[in-house]
Amino acid sequence: MEQGVHFITVATRDTDAARAFYVTGLGWQPLLDVPGEILFFQIAPGVTLGLFDAVKFAADMNSTDITGPAGLTLSHNVGSPDEVDRCLAKAAEAGAEIVKAGQQAAFGGYHGHFRDPNGRSRTTRRGRSTRTAGCGSAWWSPRAPPSGRSR
Repeated sequence: MEQGVHFITVATRDTDAARAFYVTGLGWQPLLDVPGEILFFQIAPGVTLGLFDAVKFAADMNSTDITGPAGLTLSHNVGSPDEVDRCLAKAAEAGAEIVKAGQQAAFGGYHGHFRDPNGRSRTTRRGRSTRTAGCGSAWWSPRAPPSGRSR
């Protein structure tokens, strides 16, 4: 099996609230929007986030447990601490709950956390130790970039 993830699908209690937050509030453009069922967003090259109605998600998974995983955040890297703060402010304006204001992190970066209207945890961070190559590969500094390419 090839190492990789192309879709991240999350059970969502309220797809209308998700749409209002991500599309109207944050300005994200859906790849596909099926009202009352699912929204898909391209979140990176070759990676799609699906926000799937929780009841329909459970039926699709042949499960009644739709509580989802604990200890999960979706992180978004930006270029500076000021950008972290601006992203947090934009998220709050769109209806997010800020659970940690922007601050220095133990890993050497700067980050903050928010929850979207469906309770999904998100992190906005500026990490000095993570890098992304032009090909989309990620690595931790000071290790050399994949294939010798850097951004």
